[in-house]
Amino acid sequence: MMRKKVSTGFIVFMMAGLLLFGCGSNKRSDLAAESYADSNSASTSMMGSAKEETALVTELPEEKGQEQVESGLSDRKLIKTVDMNVETREFDSLLAMAEKRTEELGGYIENLSTHNGSMYTEYRSQRSASLTLRIPRENLDTFLADVATEGNVTSRNEHVEDVTLAYVDLESHKKALQTEQARLLELLERAETMEDIITIEQRLSAVRYQLESMESQLRTYDNRVDYSTVYLYISEVERLTPVETETIWARMGKGFMGSLSDIGIALRELGVGIIVYLPYLILWGAGITGILLLVRRRIRKNKERIEK
Repeated sequence: MMRKKVSTGFIVFMMAGLLLFGCGSNKRSDLAAESYADSNSASTSMMGSAKEETALVTELPEEKGQEQVESGLSDRKLIKTVDMNVETREFDSLLAMAEKRTEELGGYIENLSTHNGSMYTEYRSQRSASLTLRIPRENLDTFLADVATEGNVTSRNEHVEDVTLAYVDLESHKKALQTEQARLLELLERAETMEDIITIEQRLSAVRYQLESMESQLRTYDNRVDYSTVYLYISEVERLTPVETETIWARMGKGFMGSLSDIGIALRELGVGIIVYLPYLILWGAGITGILLLVRRRIRKNKERIEK
């Protein structure tokens, strides 16, 4: 009877212990699950925060761009380009002056090409030069006036391009990207997970690439605005082309004198041509003379034969 009671009590005790162990195990499992959920939620929250803040900073250019564009209109960004054709009877002097004045006024020669015509086949010298010059905008009028004084300007075309809106828009985007870059660097220091770090670094690389591109475009605009471009074409001529309206008597007088000048030039070039081609003339003359002597001798022999 005593063994039966002990056996029954032992069984009850064991069942109670198993029940308590199971409840504790379930409670620890629930705590672990809650801890994991909290950790995952924090990571997701951090990731979402980084993305939201990145997106927020990215949208800044759209909000501030128009305001900065309107405020920057007072400082116009103008790109000036001038095309000029000039005649001269002193080619070397005008070309040297253009090069010297470009340097004195703080500019530089971007491109220079010259052509020397042949004096043996043309009655006029065909020397010419084509220059691409970059002149500081504040000295542009001075340079053009100097060229017009030394040479005869036959044509001049000026073009002005206003790039103010494009320039200010680039500046506003650049400032917004710089703000975003600073914010991304702050987020990168606070990032705890590898996923957040990779996402922020990818966006940071894209922002830096856009910044470099915009800075390059701004430097190009600055150079084109600060230095006007002059395309100068110089040609050497015997007579300068009239650029002012003349009376009929003045035209007749100049035309008559021009005809006399053309005759003199033609006689001069004829003499030059004779001297240049003299060896050919001697060779052809000797050949023709030899042929004539042979023909004459043959005719004489035939005549003598007939007489006999």
